[in-house]
Amino acid sequence: MIRARRARIVATLGPATRSPEKIRELIQAGADVFRVNFSHGSHEDHAETIRMVREAEGKGDRPVAILADLQGPKLRLGKFAEGSAELKAGQSFRIDMDKTPGDTARVGVPHPEVFAALREGSIILLDDGKVRLQVTDHGPDFAETVVIAGEKLSNNKGLNLPGNAIPIPALTEKDRADLKFALTQNVDWVALSFVQRAADMAELRKLVEGRAAVLAKIEKPAALEALDEILDLCQGIMVARGDLGVELNPEDVPVVQKQLVRMARNRGIPVIVATQMLESMISSPTPTRAEASDVANAVYEGADAVMLSAETAAGAYPVEAVSIMDRIITRVEHDPRWPELMRAEHVIEESDALVAAAFQAAEASSAACVVTFTATGQTALRMSRERPTQPTLALTPHLGTARRLALGWGIEPRVVPDIKDPEEMPRLATEQALSTGIADPGERVLILAGLPMGSPGAANVLRLAHTPRR
Repeated sequence: MIRARRARIVATLGPATRSPEKIRELIQAGADVFRVNFSHGSHEDHAETIRMVREAEGKGDRPVAILADLQGPKLRLGKFAEGSAELKAGQSFRIDMDKTPGDTARVGVPHPEVFAALREGSIILLDDGKVRLQVTDHGPDFAETVVIAGEKLSNNKGLNLPGNAIPIPALTEKDRADLKFALTQNVDWVALSFVQRAADMAELRKLVEGRAAVLAKIEKPAALEALDEILDLCQGIMVARGDLGVELNPEDVPVVQKQLVRMARNRGIPVIVATQMLESMISSPTPTRAEASDVANAVYEGADAVMLSAETAAGAYPVEAVSIMDRIITRVEHDPRWPELMRAEHVIEESDALVAAAFQAAEASSAACVVTFTATGQTALRMSRERPTQPTLALTPHLGTARRLALGWGIEPRVVPDIKDPEEMPRLATEQALSTGIADPGERVLILAGLPMGSPGAANVLRLAHTPRR
């Protein structure tokens, strides 16, 4: 099964899709990566979900990646005595450390770090910004506020402090337990939520120890101030527009999205654009025209992947959502102007000189594909960075590498026997190009690899081969 598109689709699994049949349908419809959201469910639930993904993968002919998404330090309110309370603009409202159920006058917040970050005049956003409070007085365990915008507020809603870096670790005790479990399940990617500083990613990488690729979810304005340092420690990023959009002005989010996509692409690491892409399809069989344009814009920007959240996890039309996303991507990539609009200018590093040459040679020679031999996946990702219009067939002896590459733009990963003799490369490359259907008999394929075979490092071999004529 070869994708007729370069951008990839990440689908979140949940109650609506937690069955082998549904997962197979999602793969057939176009899902390349499955996100397992550790904000919900037990380890037993996740183990069964991962088992079903691997079972479905085994019945197909392409690797499928699993992304474990850690919850992170999501700040939440406590509970209300009646389950909710109606707040009105202009009224006073207190938040404090008291565990007593709240009412229209106060509610508990079990996070001392929140109070440590407050200043007089600070804005507190509740329930994704639907309720806005302004601090008039505060102490180490309380804050007096006035309601600027109010409505009904229910138990455990989220809390955000725009413009404030909260002194809270990115990895909670729950995250550490979830991470330990996820690694025993051989997930391919681990996403860390609410990253604020480079130290957050450094800690994650230390705990992962190379057993999975690590990805930073950019959803806090504080992360934008340390973006270069954070990206130095990432193998991928996610533009998590939900929480990011709560703390940024709405008009700033599209600009930040373009900035993040450009920076990730320049570094040659996968970037996922996420949140509310086809939100209306949670309950509707078709998206809005604005949503279709949103997905298309991410594809024109050259994002590696676009993601579905509640649309596939809990929606009424999960397979249709993947199918329509697949159709939108494919249509954009058939636009004659798509290549020039999608390709970003970037500096060619010395180590990428041969990769850039492979890109130019592929375009000039009308090659059917570029075949990379890769142990770690880096050669394929550096080729993907150039955004060739031809697919990149990534051949690796390691299943884990193949699965991680399922997130990469335009990469078709396949597991092949390990070869030590460079003279075997043309034969294996052309065989795989034919058997996968990427190339037809008699077509050219470009081969990119590094010698010695199997050793991590920059690509240093570029060859042109022809598939045999029948």
